[in-house]
Amino acid sequence: MNALLAVPGAIAAAYQLLSTFAALRFPRRPQRLPRLFPPVSILKPVHGVDPHFYEAIRSHAVQDYPEYEILFGVSDPEDPAIPPIRQLMREFPGLPVRLVVASTRAPNQKVGVLMELARHARHPILVINDSDIEVPSDYLRRLVGPLEDPEVGLVTCLYRGQAESWAARFEALAIATEFAPGVLVAPWLGVREFALGATMALRAADLERIGGFEAVADYLADDYQLGRRIHSAGLRVVLAPIVVTTYLPNKGWREAWRHQVRWARTLRVCRGGGYLGMPVTMATLWAVLLALMGSPLWGAALLAVRMLSALAASRAIGMQLRPADVPAIPARDLWGVTVWAAGLAGSRVVWRGRHLQINREGKIVGGVRERVESPAQRPV
Repeated sequence: MNALLAVPGAIAAAYQLLSTFAALRFPRRPQRLPRLFPPVSILKPVHGVDPHFYEAIRSHAVQDYPEYEILFGVSDPEDPAIPPIRQLMREFPGLPVRLVVASTRAPNQKVGVLMELARHARHPILVINDSDIEVPSDYLRRLVGPLEDPEVGLVTCLYRGQAESWAARFEALAIATEFAPGVLVAPWLGVREFALGATMALRAADLERIGGFEAVADYLADDYQLGRRIHSAGLRVVLAPIVVTTYLPNKGWREAWRHQVRWARTLRVCRGGGYLGMPVTMATLWAVLLALMGSPLWGAALLAVRMLSALAASRAIGMQLRPADVPAIPARDLWGVTVWAAGLAGSRVVWRGRHLQINREGKIVGGVRERVESPAQRPV
């Protein structure tokens, strides 16, 4: 093996093997189900209509759980998501479903909506998730159980992507084969403070204890900041053995690139020096370099270890790989190298059609938070 590549190649191989072990163990993790069933408020900030939107929100209305409410929040009274939400209300008239048109302004618009939803929530357990998330019928039971441990402050979960276009499919592959292994192996590497926006469940009292949503209203990565603050308060953030589904828009390559660069730049400001060290985990990169430097057998061995990790993680989160997906994984990995490089510099991101600038702390620069009292703040 080329001496210059021996160390990073060995580190990448070790990382891939560890992530494979973590992925194989994930479905077998013990699940703590609740003995008691405290009432739950589901907070769903919404902006526009995502693919399969009605199927996603309907999955929240058929939960096998004794008492819960769903609060949808929009910042625009003409948001196209409002008609499907009203359709859900008509289909489930006995379920407490409310729609709040929020007028609280924050640099992070989603957090501005969450601030109002939290004020309207009636129950002691809050579940926050993205608008495009589809969940299984036992979702609430499996989230609430770990919170019976007083040392647990937040429960989060992994997600898988569903997509049709190749650009969106590349992003779904990134979620399954790069992001999910990283999340699964993180606790083994001592990283325990993150939360994932796909699902966050916590006590309303603990949210108030860390300053409420107001404490993270200036940050782009509000989910990470909530997890970090819960962890800093001396409580544990745990990953539930449950996986939800997100339906990715059938975007083109330009939109996919912008989205992943935003993701990368957000990760950079969250992880700091850890972001710079990420290339040592990129096994496909080192496999290609080994082959080019005259060690094709070592390169092939490293690529085989990488593929083992990718396939194990995909299976762990329940992503159904198509025949064309498997050979696309190395190509997606190399695309990911360029995304990582683009994430090294720059402070501008595109999010929900808005061009935002973030500083080194991950704050949205120049945003002014204000609360405007108006009748629109009341549930409608």
